Amino acid sequence: MARAPTAAKNNTLVAIADGIEQSRERLRKANEQDLDVGKKNGLDAALLDRLALTEERVLAIAEGLREIAKLPDPVGEISAMAYRPSGIQVGRMRVPLGVIGIIYESRPNVTADAAGLCLKSGNAAILRGGSEAIHSNQAIAVCIRTALAENDLPADAIQVISTTDRAAVGELIRMKKYVDIIVPRGGQGLINRVANEALIPVIKHLHGICHVYIDEDADLEKALAVAYNAKTQRYGTCNTMETLLIARGIAGEVLPSLARMYQEAGVEMRGCVETRDIIPDIKAAQEDDWHTEYLAPILSIRVVAGIDEAITHIRTYGSAHTDAIITEAFAKAQRFLHEVDSSSVMVNASTRFADGFEYGLGAEIGISTDKLHARGPVGLEGLTSQKYIVIGDGHIR
Repeated sequence: MARAPTAAKNNTLVAIADGIEQSRERLRKANEQDLDVGKKNGLDAALLDRLALTEERVLAIAEGLREIAKLPDPVGEISAMAYRPSGIQVGRMRVPLGVIGIIYESRPNVTADAAGLCLKSGNAAILRGGSEAIHSNQAIAVCIRTALAENDLPADAIQVISTTDRAAVGELIRMKKYVDIIVPRGGQGLINRVANEALIPVIKHLHGICHVYIDEDADLEKALAVAYNAKTQRYGTCNTMETLLIARGIAGEVLPSLARMYQEAGVEMRGCVETRDIIPDIKAAQEDDWHTEYLAPILSIRVVAGIDEAITHIRTYGSAHTDAIITEAFAKAQRFLHEVDSSSVMVNASTRFADGFEYGLGAEIGISTDKLHARGPVGLEGLTSQKYIVIGDGHIR
């Protein structure tokens, strides 16, 4: 896979996309099996939403694969090549990581996204989806294997584990002789388990407690639009806002309007004392609320004195995932960008943009809140490393 020609990889990605589109009916039936089992097993609404493969989502999967095909191939890219005083040339070459094990829950689109990104970046992949999506994942796997074989690439380069036995996860994360990187995508229980038990380096984020801070210098129209979208565009994702922070100087003007919008959308609000003074008919927020990733139509709201208190709150309760400020004050925007230590920091934009596809990565293998190797949405570059290369002409030291 490391030496696979760019054309072969791109042709395979397009073939997978075509196969997924042509197999929509088969994918729909497989997904219905998973949804039926999930309902019987009592999966909550957020998990069922993640599991569902609507027509729109199937087409988005195919579009994502085609976008990956259009991206520059990172493998073999040479940078910073320069002559040293000794006469040798020293530079860096981008290379695949090797074999990537990916463990994920619920979302069948991860099967295609992960396969596409690993393939384009010259890696092999072992994919272990959750038992709740087994039929959907296996249906997508057929499209992947077929496309690989049609383009003379090893059909086993992308393997989707067929067993639902949880012991398979324990085996995979200890196979350090065969697997180079583990990427867990799912609930906090899964990610904690992988992080604690893996004998292989892990790229991960534990949870997404994302904040939007509405500054007193915010544009009211922008503030309402962003704060509403960040919470309601989709509830069960890691980049959905879970806590709204609002400056005291603008809270009385903004909160009543926002509250009406959230109530109409069916969002349960939990507020601090000052918030409830302005919108009294909501629940009181408890200390645990500031620590909670709801993944549901629930929102905690806190009134703060200003940007200093907002940044302190994010440092105390945030998960280093994605945080946004709404302000027209350039200096405050710059402070927020520099001082909030999250993998994505935004100005006047919804946290829902924290996504590999939206960032132009084609798709993402996951989001990393770690600080080494990869951070934020992990795309092609995050699935490669660099090695030094040296060119000489008989040079000796």
